[in-house]
Parts: sequence; C-alpha cells; structure tokens
Amino acid sequence: MELSLQGKNALVGGASAGIGRAVAQELALLGANVILLARTESALQSAVAALPAVAGQTHRYCVADYSDTAALRTQVEALLQDVGAIHILVNNTGGPPGGPIAAAESAAFLQAYNNHLLCNHLLAQLLLPGMQAAAYGRIINIISTSVKEPLDGLGVSNTTRWAVAAWAKTLANEVGRFGVTVNNVLPGYTETARLQEIIAKRAAGAGQSEAEIAESFKQHVPLRRFARPEEVAAAAAFLASPAAAYINGINLPVDGGRTKSL
Repeated sequence: MELSLQGKNALVGGASAGIGRAVAQELALLGANVILLARTESALQSAVAALPAVAGQTHRYCVADYSDTAALRTQVEALLQDVGAIHILVNNTGGPPGGPIAAAESAAFLQAYNNHLLCNHLLAQLLLPGMQAAAYGRIINIISTSVKEPLDGLGVSNTTRWAVAAWAKTLANEVGRFGVTVNNVLPGYTETARLQEIIAKRAAGAGQSEAEIAESFKQHVPLRRFARPEEVAAAAAFLASPAAAYINGINLPVDGGRTKSL
C-alpha cells in the first residue's frame, strides 16, 4: 500500500489545535511538507515546531482569518508563489455557535456559510490549477456526522455542513478526471475544545455535571468512548495518500459507530 506523501505539499486549515493540528501531524509523518493555516500566530508557531521532519521536509504556517476572505485570498496567493503547487487541501475550521434553528439569526447563517462553504470554495479554486498540473490532488473536508443525521441544538451547523457536503460531491464529479479527489471526513464525538463547549452548555441547561453529560454522550457510541483527534486525522491522512486514489466523493464517518444510518 502506497501511503508516502514525500514531495507533496499540504495546506491544513484550523491547524493550530484539535483535529486540524492532528491532521497536520499525520501528514507530516507520511512525508508531506505541511503548511498550517489558522488565525493565531503564537499557536501556529508552537504547532509547526512540534511537527516531525526528516531530511527534505519543510513545514511552515500561514496566518489568516476566514472572516476576511479578501485577505485570505491574498495570503494564499502569496503562499503559492513561494511554494508552488499544493497537492493536498484539508478544509477545517471551528463550527458555528450552537442553538435551535428556529432561534437562529440570519447573520449566523451568513457567517457560517462564509467560514465554511465560501472559504472552502476559495481555497479549492486557488489550489486546483496546481493539483491539475501535477495530476495529483486531494481535497478533504472535515465536517460532521450531521451530514447524515442532524444533531440536536446545532441548527446552523447542521445546515451549513449539508451545504459543504453537497458542494464537495459536486466538485468531486467535476475534477476527478484530473486526478483530483474530493472527500469528506465526518467526525463524531471527538476530544476537542468544541466538544467540551457543547458538553458544558448542555450541562448548564440540564442542571447536570459535565461528567454526567459526557457519559450520556458516550452511551450513544457503540465503542463507549470519544474519539481522539489523531483517530480522525488518520482517516484524513489515508484519503490524502496515493492508496486512496480511487476513493472520490464520499462521506466517511469516524464516529465509533454512533451514526445509525449507512
């Protein structure tokens, strides 16, 4: 099985912490030159310093805020001038605030669509020419199992994730002939700051402890535990590899079996 990413350049969003940082780590272990993208420079510096590197590997970071798409375009265009083609794009960014969909303001949808759908699209457009020229491209979107089953209390997120999944499937159909695949990884409950926020909010609303809420979440997972970020990252890294060349346009749950649909 060919897993080596030696000589490949990868851009990973939300890479200063959580799943994004774990994906960057896994891609580096497979030999890729990894560029970490996030908005906090100090966290990016720490994450880059922790990446494994062997002879020939070069890792770097790019500071960008997805709320400013014009600046994001400028920064990534400059990055491409410097590094040349980027073969692997991992779209990943923090989810929108929770809450029932009936109470959501229009601005919350617009912000979520900008940070997820529109920024994913912008990055894909910028990187696709290099991927096509190299006849090797992997676009991997870290989204959510809500693509298959909407999650209670995450109305804006559910809506936005479905939009990203539909965009990804459409793009997969268009660019596959160029040797570019587009796939989605759907994390379930994963040990991240995002999950801790959800647990804390649920505990406050229910008058229970966070430990009780966490345990109730685990009871919905056949494996009876939360995923570690590196377990989600392993799926993304495989999809980025040469071995996954014929996997295109799929939603891959990494949820311990929690999702009840196929």
